[in-house]
Amino acid sequence: MLEQLKELVCRMNKELPRNGLVTMTSGNVSGRDFETDYVVIKPSGVSFDDLTPDDLPVVDLDGNVIEGKLKPSVDTATHLYIFRHIPQVGGVVHTHSNYATSFAALGEPIPVYLTAMGDEFGGPIPISEYAKIGGEEIGEQVVKHIGSSPAILMRNHGVFTVGKDAKAAVKAAVMCEDIAKTVHLAMLRGKPIEIPPEEVARLHKRYMEKYGQG
Repeated sequence: MLEQLKELVCRMNKELPRNGLVTMTSGNVSGRDFETDYVVIKPSGVSFDDLTPDDLPVVDLDGNVIEGKLKPSVDTATHLYIFRHIPQVGGVVHTHSNYATSFAALGEPIPVYLTAMGDEFGGPIPISEYAKIGGEEIGEQVVKHIGSSPAILMRNHGVFTVGKDAKAAVKAAVMCEDIAKTVHLAMLRGKPIEIPPEEVARLHKRYMEKYGQG
């Protein structure tokens, strides 16, 4: 079932350690099949190196396991809450990437200091309130605070990103960490200069309409 989606989600999970976004078995990627509303997600506690498409559980939006021998990620409830409440989202990523999570530990959003952030994100990376781990509370905070951003910093926790599919959500996670690192380095030297909202909007519009070969 959903063999192509399993292949994609497996490949995208392996991108997390490849891009330095996770350590050991922490972090996860999920993908939604829009026809069935089934979700493919990383199994709990399985090494990224060992992960194969056949290892990935398939669940419905209520968390019932449709297929798979391994237990879904402990973050499944969060992923499913996001999928249920933001219908256009086809992929969700969770990481504890160091630089972005350092802002989360401080309870600080990341303003738009960089043109690349205006291009990709179209605004600041927001911060959530603190939420308990294990249920739907984190998902509730994501939905409440993410707005139009593809990324959100979970206070005292880490990062969640969303996208039209798993690949887009992973790209947002990689960009979020890269931006956080550059902003962190800039803050060591002084006070970064924020880009005005109207220029951010112009950058984002131009990027969305003209970047790439499409």
